[in-house]
Amino acid sequence: EAFKQDIAVPENWRAEFDAHMEEQRQRSQTAAKGTFKGGLGGQTMQHKKYHTATHLMYESLRRVLGDHVIQHGSNITEERLRFDFSHPDKMTPEQLKQVEDMVNEQIKKDLVVTWEEHPTDYARNDLHVLGAFGDRYGETVKCYRMQAKGEDKPFSFEICGGPHVDHTGQLAEDGKVFKITKEESSSAGIRRIKAVLR
Repeated sequence: EAFKQDIAVPENWRAEFDAHMEEQRQRSQTAAKGTFKGGLGGQTMQHKKYHTATHLMYESLRRVLGDHVIQHGSNITEERLRFDFSHPDKMTPEQLKQVEDMVNEQIKKDLVVTWEEHPTDYARNDLHVLGAFGDRYGETVKCYRMQAKGEDKPFSFEICGGPHVDHTGQLAEDGKVFKITKEESSSAGIRRIKAVLR
């Protein structure tokens, strides 16, 4: 399709694609087992905060840019999060600000973070939970919901193995806010964001 539309494709596109697919397979397999390894470096409170912020950012990206935004990898440390996603263009400063503001709004709303386990087909077809359904999951999956008290629908509802904070207000402890520090190309059609809580 890229060739038909005369989009430049790097010579090593196949190797990059295969690497992303393998990373996604590993992440999906660990999520199905109720653990999370894809990009998460540890189980500290700081890791939990950045992992939760990643969910908020992912949903914000989809709301600002569109449903074509799909996760292509992540890396979480105690200092920052890194998130790769499908999008054909560099994000504008206005789009980046919209995403930041949306994430910070959800942090301020102090969404409650809960999880529930469902049969995979039910999660996909009936609940429309966000997940990488091209990959194999077990018969049941953990679905994490981030929802404000009193609201009918969650802000974020994704298949994941965790770990997360109990409520999004924890991300704002010590007056911290979510800030995107970098947005760049990762590979053809894949953008990369780095963000911090500071």
